[in-house]
Amino acid sequence: MLQDIKPLELKNHYDPTIKPANEDLVIAFACSDNGKELLLKIDEPTKKIAYPTVSEIQDILGKRSADETLIYIFSIGKERFFLLRPEIADKVFVKDEVKFVLMAIFRREYYNPQHYVYAAYTAFQLHEWYQVTKFCGKCGALNEDHKSERARICPKCGNVIYPRINPAVIIGVTDKETNKMILTKYRTGFAHNALVAGFTEIGETLEETVKREVMEEVGLEVTNVRYYKSQPWGIVSDILAGFFCDVAGKKEITMDQSELKYAEWVSPEDVQLQPLEYSLTNEMMKIFKEKGYEGTLQK
Repeated sequence: MLQDIKPLELKNHYDPTIKPANEDLVIAFACSDNGKELLLKIDEPTKKIAYPTVSEIQDILGKRSADETLIYIFSIGKERFFLLRPEIADKVFVKDEVKFVLMAIFRREYYNPQHYVYAAYTAFQLHEWYQVTKFCGKCGALNEDHKSERARICPKCGNVIYPRINPAVIIGVTDKETNKMILTKYRTGFAHNALVAGFTEIGETLEETVKREVMEEVGLEVTNVRYYKSQPWGIVSDILAGFFCDVAGKKEITMDQSELKYAEWVSPEDVQLQPLEYSLTNEMMKIFKEKGYEGTLQK
C-alpha cells in the first residue's frame, strides 16, 4: 500500500521549534483552473520525482523569509519536509526544472521513490486543513498556529481546531458457500473496481458502519465482521479501516443506483484489480483474487 515505505518511517511529531535549513525539502500546492497542483521536479523517462529544497524556494519567494512562509510538517528517514503556506503557494512562480503538476495526473501513475508519493498525499491533507482553518468557525477571527501542538487557535475566543481525520470503512462482502465477493463501481468519479465503502456516522462503531453501509449500498445483511487492516488516505483526509464479512440470509443484490453503477458477486479468477497497488481496497481485492474466501480469514 501507499504507506509501505520500510525501512523508512514517517515521523509526524509536531515540533514548531524546527526551523528550515537550506537542504530541507518543500512541498507546495497551488490552485489552478483545472484543480490542485503539486510543485515537483520530474524526470519523465524514469518517473523519478524530487521536491525543491528550501534554498531553491527561497530564490522563488524573493524577499519573503523561509521562517514566515514554511511550516515543518514531518520527516521521513533523515529528510525533513516543510509545507509552503497555502496563502503563499498560489503566488509562487516557478523556474527551470521545477513545475506545478496537477494532482489528478500525479495520482494516475507510479512515481518514485514511493515515500515521496506518500509524503505528497500526507502533506495534501495538512495543506487542505490549513487552508480551511484560516478563520475561526465560532467568532470569525483570524486563526493562529498553536505554539505547542499541531492545531489552530483563535486569539479572540480561544477555540482550538485540530487536523480533520474522517473515519471510513472498506468492506469485502464474501460468500463462503460460492467463494465469491462483491465488487462495485461508483456511478461518478473513480472508474475502476472498488468494494462497498462508506463513512462512519456519529454514535456508530466501525462494525456498525460495516453493516449499515452494506445494507444501504447492496441491500444485504452480513455477519462474521472481521477487521483486516487500516490505511491513512490523506488525499481526502480519511483513515480507512478494512473489514471482511459474510453475507447472511438472502444473496440477491439490491444496488443503490444513486451511488453505484455496478455491484456484482465475482469469483476470484474474475477480479480485475485497480491499476495502482496503493490502496487498501486494491490489497483486499488482491487477497481474494489470489486466495479466495480462505484468504479473507487471515491477517
